[in-house]
Amino acid sequence: MQFADIKNDIAFRKIFGNENKTEILISFLNAVLKLEGLRKIIWVEIMNPYQVPIVLGAKSTILDVKAKDEAGNEYIVEMQVTDKIGFAKRVVYYTAKSYSAQLNVGEDYNKLKPTIFIGILNFEFLENPHYLSRHLILDAQTHEHKLKDLDFNFIELTKFDKKEEDLETLVDKWVYFIKNAESLSIFPANLDDEGLKSAYTEADRHLWTKADLEAYEYAQMRETDEKAREMLVEQKAEFRKQIEIAKNFIALNLDNATIAKGTGLTQDQIEALRKEKH
Repeated sequence: MQFADIKNDIAFRKIFGNENKTEILISFLNAVLKLEGLRKIIWVEIMNPYQVPIVLGAKSTILDVKAKDEAGNEYIVEMQVTDKIGFAKRVVYYTAKSYSAQLNVGEDYNKLKPTIFIGILNFEFLENPHYLSRHLILDAQTHEHKLKDLDFNFIELTKFDKKEEDLETLVDKWVYFIKNAESLSIFPANLDDEGLKSAYTEADRHLWTKADLEAYEYAQMRETDEKAREMLVEQKAEFRKQIEIAKNFIALNLDNATIAKGTGLTQDQIEALRKEKH
């Protein structure tokens, strides 16, 4: 078996947005939200099912799956591979916008159903040491949970360090799958959930179509290019910072060798800065 990287846009949507394998998303939602007994989700409609041409044209590192359960509750499951400026505000805006979009002009507010956001993040976002956290709208003093219709959940993959033998809960097994599937060659032991079994099967690239594989490889190249661009921007910003510090040191009449040690610039670069002043 050759499992895909679930953090890849194509793999993520192909697995969680598969309208023919909704048991995958149902199992994931029940595990993450700890829904048991009568509260368990038993049916979902995927509102933006996986389609290769549409996903292939996406230019963002953000990709989501939207679904609705039998009670009308809406779910947004999003993969975010890099931290972006304004990410927290975007999550609130996007979730609130999806919530308000349920109503047409003039319709009664009672028709609104809860919207639950689940963000799978490949970076550290919160101070909470746990890899799974839930954020609700609560009274600051009494913790009363009256405003129940917006629910935010975050899975921080970088905080998940459990090995296969340490997996205890179904959500542990799901997060292990998302983070580590690409490095596995066989199904893990004690895989006793049908939805998760289906997810592993769907992640096996040997079973994919040629179109799926091409889209997957294209998404990998796009992500590599995006990371390279971000790295270049960071390097340029760091260089500008070094230049400004060096100019301040020059103004203090420090020698080139000392400035080089303090900034990381070469003495030739520093000498060139001195000449710019004249």
